Amino acid sequence: MDLTAYRQLFDLSGKTALVIGAASGIGEASALGLAAFGAHVACADINETALTNLVTSITEQGGKASAHSVDLIKQKTVNDLVDSLPALDVMVCTPSVNVRKPLLKYTEEEFDKVVNLNLKGSFFAMQAAGRRMSEASGGSIMLFSSIRSQVVEPGQGVYAATKAGTLQMVRALAAELGNKGVRVNAIAPGVVETPLTAQIKAQPDWYNAYAQKGALGRWAQPSEMVGAVIYLASKASSYVTGTLQLVDGGWTAIDGRFTPPL
Repeated sequence: MDLTAYRQLFDLSGKTALVIGAASGIGEASALGLAAFGAHVACADINETALTNLVTSITEQGGKASAHSVDLIKQKTVNDLVDSLPALDVMVCTPSVNVRKPLLKYTEEEFDKVVNLNLKGSFFAMQAAGRRMSEASGGSIMLFSSIRSQVVEPGQGVYAATKAGTLQMVRALAAELGNKGVRVNAIAPGVVETPLTAQIKAQPDWYNAYAQKGALGRWAQPSEMVGAVIYLASKASSYVTGTLQLVDGGWTAIDGRFTPPL
């Protein structure tokens, strides 16, 4: 490849990218990033007002975007959305919910709430996108897992199970669709300031303890997840599939924060 070809590795011009969960947090940042690199972004969420604002922001800055209402836990709405798009080259799915409490205190309703959105919803999205991309013989699917797919703490059992499950579905689909030219990967954020983590930010001791756990000593912003999204969406990752891309500030690399007197 010559220099021009290398410069174009991250160019998404002419690509259609679907971002489910685009109304806030990591999904919103992902939609903005994909649009910045030239993709037409189909922004999908249950929050239609926020979607309208996002699409307006993207188009006012010269990007291409459209708004689509979807309820991730309703399979038909997911299938209808994917089928309605004129093309589908990239799919990013970000929505998650958490109920932080000990496993022995979980109710059936709370269990279903977390599993239905995080695991079943992710399944609906990857299945619909996988079928569409298989027909087109190519595409990139990204599901958001978490560091909780690798490590866990009290109160995170069900959430962690859904994130580990998402990762295993990603690996299986990557194996199943590799011969169709479809790549499937998971992204694992560490602690990111989003609506999902507002409960922690409201408690300074908890927030600061998490900040100090990672190598960088701070929380991430949603925009710091976008590099991984652009990479996995683009030609730069053409030989990458079935992976867990950690974007965790060194969280999983560190065993505690005490520095021994060596």
